[in-house]
Amino acid sequence: MTHLHDLDAHDQAAALRARDVSSVELVRHHLDRIDTHATVLGAFVTVTHERALARAAEADARIAAGDPAPFLGVPTAFKDLTSTTGVTTTMGSALLRDQVPDVDAHVVTLVERAGFVSLGKTNTPEFGLSSYTDNDLIGPARTPWDPTRNAGGSSGGAAAAVAARLLPLAPGSDGGGSIRIPASACGVFGFKPSRGRVSAGPVGSDWSGLAVDGPIARTVRDAAALLDAMAIPMPGDIRPLPAPDSAFIDAVGRDPGRLRIARWSATHLPGVTPSAESVRAWEAASHLLTSLGHEIVDIDNPFPRELETQFNIIWSSGIASAPIPAEAESLLRPNTQYWRARGREATAVDLTAALAYLEQTTRRIITNWSDFDAFLTPTLGLPPQLVEWFNESGDPVEDHRRELDFTPYTGLYNMTGQPAASLPLHWTDDASPLPVGVMLATHPGRDDLLFSLTAQVEAAAPWADRMPPLRSGGTRW
Repeated sequence: MTHLHDLDAHDQAAALRARDVSSVELVRHHLDRIDTHATVLGAFVTVTHERALARAAEADARIAAGDPAPFLGVPTAFKDLTSTTGVTTTMGSALLRDQVPDVDAHVVTLVERAGFVSLGKTNTPEFGLSSYTDNDLIGPARTPWDPTRNAGGSSGGAAAAVAARLLPLAPGSDGGGSIRIPASACGVFGFKPSRGRVSAGPVGSDWSGLAVDGPIARTVRDAAALLDAMAIPMPGDIRPLPAPDSAFIDAVGRDPGRLRIARWSATHLPGVTPSAESVRAWEAASHLLTSLGHEIVDIDNPFPRELETQFNIIWSSGIASAPIPAEAESLLRPNTQYWRARGREATAVDLTAALAYLEQTTRRIITNWSDFDAFLTPTLGLPPQLVEWFNESGDPVEDHRRELDFTPYTGLYNMTGQPAASLPLHWTDDASPLPVGVMLATHPGRDDLLFSLTAQVEAAAPWADRMPPLRSGGTRW
């Protein structure tokens, strides 16, 4: 028997159009699942029961009236970094536990214009700073494959919710891997679009060029359709990309052709090496791509170690500029205090030099890659880690070192601005298997090619029906 929550967003939309189910029934079904499982998983900071059901009733009326919005009545939720009018937006910080914005982020407007009904706000670390999700509001987000392990960050709540079938899909954001990291840890598909593909407006900022919103989903077609909804610029965007020639959902059914794919697994960080499982996943993906007719070419990791230092100047300067009163500084988590202190040490000259170094270095690398169509690495250096592993020492410096061990690959594509996706192609051989993602990327602006390639891989090695085998309170996910 197929349950409503086993349907992807496309199939849920089709069921709504066929009147096999109402949006009120569909939304209530997912709210019930959230009430049952979300606390165990730490997936949601806020659940908007009454608001969601009211929006669902409106969706049912619009469907009856022939409204063409493609996903009218289908549930989703927004990351708690994303501004939502009238709904608490904490940014993962206890300091902002009562903050209620009076403006929607542009992506919220667009996703709701496509017909999606938001069920609330998904969990994120304080200000989205870390590659794991934990905060002083509700604690960690956990992967449903093993709730003793962190879901990854910073879109950890979104990925956990999608993996556990609490939502069919969800928007996330990615400034150093924050979509792809939790996608790998939770065994779902996560897509970071090209720089400039999704607007940060009207209240966000793309000043560093590192962060972009993107989709987390169980299927490539759902991710492509969600990006189609999100990728509409607004006035004032500082680096908008030209509109694609066709919708990204059309690319899902398109043969990518025979591609020349460069691969490497060594990291650019001294002393940081990927786990055996990460390499095993990468090798298996290489064999799969070869079987699909692609040419795989081994290359050395082209990224210099100095990128890490320069990235940290930009990362820390961003959080240091947040207008937090001095008297509230001690209320921030140690990791946040650490990054703010580092940012205050950097001068304007340091920041300008770091931005210039990233642009010049990554431009040279991408130019040298002109003979390749795509790029393959592990997504993460390690499988999902125990929730206490990152900050058990209480030392933010050690926390940062462990985060580098965990995620030495993803931030590089934030620096280059390339589209990159984590694919759930591998699980460990343990009695309780854990997901281990692999990462594919293409050239800047070629989001369409990446969707064609990842859809081809998904068709050859489907993953969407693979369900976490664990139980919560005696109930299967």
